[in-house]
Formats: sequence, structure tokens, C-alpha cells
Amino acid sequence: MTEQEQLRAVQNYGRAIEWIENPTEAVQLAAVQQNGRAIGYIQNPSEDIQLRAVQQTVYAIAHIKNPSEAVQLAAVQENGYTIEYIQNPSEAIQLAAVQQNGQAIRYIKNPSEAVQLAAVQQHGYAIQFIKNPSEAIQLAAVQEDGRAIEYIQNPSDTVRTWAVLFQ
Repeated sequence: MTEQEQLRAVQNYGRAIEWIENPTEAVQLAAVQQNGRAIGYIQNPSEDIQLRAVQQTVYAIAHIKNPSEAVQLAAVQENGYTIEYIQNPSEAIQLAAVQQNGQAIRYIKNPSEAVQLAAVQQHGYAIQFIKNPSEAIQLAAVQEDGRAIEYIQNPSDTVRTWAVLFQ
């Protein structure tokens, strides 16, 4: 097939790239613009192609092997839950994810105190996904939403007081 024929094919059905050997950058770009998940059929896509795929649908991140930090950041800034598809995200990526959606912390293994704090400041109910939160994290959660106390086991008197104030 000529490049023009390849372009027509992927513009109509992005996943058609699966059957194209050694697609050019232009064909790759057309494929991911039509369907971001088509990136799963591209071997070693450039960072630009990865970014375009994630811009088309953030869930394209699930189909990218070893996405760059910039691609990871683009995905989690759009939808924090996409951190679920990122292996070993850096603390910066974790922070960006929970700042977009505090409840994305559910997909982070062993979040740092800073990530926990950012999560509950964005959404107090995120505390339900934190094992053994410190009193500082508990306070931040109830200050964001006093009703978050329902997810805190054995809250201190201080935490209870703040929860009442912020309901």
C-alpha cells in the first residue's frame, strides 16, 4: 500500500495500523488521532505520538510501554485515575494524579505523606484509601470535608472536634 492508502485506512479506522508494516510517523499520527488506543499497535512510538494518543483519549496510556514522564503527566492531569496504568509512577506523577482527583490514591502503592496530604486536601473522602493515616492526614481530611470522619478508625478528640466544625 502507498502511504496515501495507509493514511486513508487509519483515518477511517485507527487500529488498521496493526496491519501496516513500518508505518511512517504521519501514518502513526493519523492512526492515534483517529483512535488513541491504536498506539498499542505501534512499536516504539515517539514521545510526540504518545502525547497525541493520550490527548485523543487519556486511556491510551494503558497501551503505551514505558511512557515518558511528560506523557504520564499529561494523562494524570486530565484524569487522575489513569495512574492505575502507570508502573512505578514518580512522586511528581502521584502528586499530579491526586491533585486532579484525590481518590486516585487508591491506585498508589505506599504513597508518601505528601501524596496522602495532597489527596485528602483535594477530596477528604480519599482517606478511606489510606492505611493508618497520621493525625495530620486525618485532620486535613476532615478540614476538607467533616463527613470524612466516617472513614477514620478511632479518631482523636482533636479530629472529632474539627470534623464537627467542617460539616
